[in-house]
Amino acid sequence: MVDLNNVSIHEEGGLLDYLARLKDPRKRRGIRHSQISILAVAICALLSGAKSFIAIGEWASDLTQDMLKRLGCRYSERLRAYIPPSEPTLRRTLQSIDAEEVDLLIGQWLEPQAQDKAVAVDGKVLRGSKGPDGKRVHLVSALLHREKMVIAQQQVDKKSNEIRAFKPLLEPLDLQGKVVTADAMQTQVENARFIVEEKKADYIFPIKQNQGNLFETVRKIKDEDFSPSPHDNREGTWAD
Repeated sequence: MVDLNNVSIHEEGGLLDYLARLKDPRKRRGIRHSQISILAVAICALLSGAKSFIAIGEWASDLTQDMLKRLGCRYSERLRAYIPPSEPTLRRTLQSIDAEEVDLLIGQWLEPQAQDKAVAVDGKVLRGSKGPDGKRVHLVSALLHREKMVIAQQQVDKKSNEIRAFKPLLEPLDLQGKVVTADAMQTQVENARFIVEEKKADYIFPIKQNQGNLFETVRKIKDEDFSPSPHDNREGTWAD
């Protein structure tokens, strides 16, 4: 969960600015709440732990006037108060948007605000999910180690695998100066080159025995083949 007091919402470059990039497909007639405010409320509710439409609606109804104002909610002159969107309004809007586009914008909004320098790439099959073909949804995610916060997700095509989703997942992210970690499946030359040359980052990839030649080469490396650690006073040895 995210502390909403420590993230940028209505300020320049905040959540509302990112959501303004989305096209509003609704007809102008009858609109009471802006799409930006509806999505901002829903996103912040989810980041605060809400896990259903009902929970999002209840979270919205409990918001303070100050928070409603920060989220860009409608001000009623008659009631002289900011009004949260109702659960049906939140539900309809969330069901009509391009979830992948919104997910990307959320990641782009959260990532610069985090102090974490390590990004983990991990794949997971969503329990209880079901795609149009009846199979469960398989996602590859990028998340921050310390904050444990997902900043990007990529659905794995049923005819593909996690390796091919690696580059599209990280392409939109600013990774310069960060360290990317992943499981052994992603220990690929192309992935390593992409991280270092294109994203200007470093990586930590594990090596297992299914990559026999590489595993044996690394296994045979001796301690003295490495440069001494700058934090170790003992010449020629590694620091603990």
